Amino acid sequence: MITSNPGHWDFHGGIHRPDKKSLSAGKFLGKVPLPEILTLPLQQHIGSMAEPVVTAGEHVYKGQIIARSTEYIGAPIHAPSSGIVLGIEEHPVPHPSGLSAPCILLQTDGKDEWGELPEPLPHYADLDPSVLRERIRWAGIVGLGGAAFPTSVKLNHGPDRPIQTLVINGAECEPYITCDDLLMREQADRIVEGIEILLHVAEAQECLIGIEDNKPEAIAAMRRAVTESGLQNVQVVQVATRYPMGGEKQLIKVLTGKEVPSHGIPAEIGVICMNVATTAAVTDAVIAARPLLSRLVTVTGAGITSPGNLEVAFGTPLPQVIQLAGGYTDQAYKLILGGPMMGFTLGNDSIPLTKGSNCILVASQEEAPAPDRALPCIRCGKCVEVCPAQLLPQQLYWYARAKDLDKTREYNLFDCIECGCCSWVCPSHIPLVQYYRFAKTENWAMEKEKQQAEKARRRHEARTQRLERLERERKARLRQKKEALEKKTATNAPDPKKSAIEAAMKRVAEKKARQSRENEEH
Repeated sequence: MITSNPGHWDFHGGIHRPDKKSLSAGKFLGKVPLPEILTLPLQQHIGSMAEPVVTAGEHVYKGQIIARSTEYIGAPIHAPSSGIVLGIEEHPVPHPSGLSAPCILLQTDGKDEWGELPEPLPHYADLDPSVLRERIRWAGIVGLGGAAFPTSVKLNHGPDRPIQTLVINGAECEPYITCDDLLMREQADRIVEGIEILLHVAEAQECLIGIEDNKPEAIAAMRRAVTESGLQNVQVVQVATRYPMGGEKQLIKVLTGKEVPSHGIPAEIGVICMNVATTAAVTDAVIAARPLLSRLVTVTGAGITSPGNLEVAFGTPLPQVIQLAGGYTDQAYKLILGGPMMGFTLGNDSIPLTKGSNCILVASQEEAPAPDRALPCIRCGKCVEVCPAQLLPQQLYWYARAKDLDKTREYNLFDCIECGCCSWVCPSHIPLVQYYRFAKTENWAMEKEKQQAEKARRRHEARTQRLERLERERKARLRQKKEALEKKTATNAPDPKKSAIEAAMKRVAEKKARQSRENEEH
């Protein structure tokens, strides 16, 4: 039973901006037909890149694992349909850099034949949580809210971190994006069943579902599904519409009153947070034994003829998705993957859709105008007022600009969620988030160099210690031989071998002398 007062608390900062959700809200445009070739990047999650387990020319079935991660933080990739593997090649992928990365190219055969799958687990409540975590890992489920962190890893909180509250994130605060809204409206039962599974896996006592108040249909559908399920420890909480309400730390603060510590994770305060789409995918993995092969994607903006939401198989080329939404309009100006606040601009549309792709925004020039020329910071403090992480954005900006990485860490750079609120309100039009991303990248690079240097130092020390040990052992052996020889000399003990040789030589000499005398007598 819920004993707290969820939704009573608030988080610092945030902004209100036109959400433009009416363009696509409640509109399902259908399922995008399978393309002739699926392009599946090996990096579709936070963590180590998956390694291919198939080769060119191999026939694969729908749901078959075609790449798996050998590291703990990772997730496998499955074939979204049956077909022939054409090869593993570099191809442009969804990334701010616009660079290419290794991808598996799969030529679909049109049969869409399922391969062998594990047994469904309808009686999951009788199973140990570790069994269900392994099933979730097998299914390749990652955070579908955009972070793409492996779900099985998040659920493995350990016995020293008992979980009190499971938070389900249905806020969907980013402007334009409505795929989670549609999912909650149309498949609330599927989400609630996933909540039951997650409560068992996390061994949590209660569940709070946070949904912004600009989604009344989703709120009503989820409340109805919770009531029909009979769950007494699950509550749908209507929260205020304010960006970034859907940030993990912000939603947890609003629902529970607890604050995730700096550089910490929610499990440290007894909370686990899951996106609604991720929760629905857990249902598919456990109840239907089906891996994560597709997702709902919002296609919207003034540059799209018929904005709405589509079911898209991973690896589908972006142009085919846009075509099903009616294609581009003459207002198409900028192509953004994700929302206008946290998404990134694409140079072209020659990329495939992946697990972390929740929105394709084709914005007009009015919706995404070219950035104004950045002016000097006037220290107005507006960025501080809106920062939901309660940082000092202007100080971070100065230190990032000066490449003073130690200071950026001192000012908690890595607590920045890159929501873009500071950039949005900056009267000097400074692209603050870009500076923070740059500083994070530099810090990561520096940390990697440190790790490599530390690894090289340890290897050098190990080699030095090994050589010193071998030298000590050699000297010890020589010392032992010398001591043994000195001991023999000191004791003057007769050497049996030497005495035998001397006796033999003496006998030979006597024999020769005897023969010599005999010869003289004759």
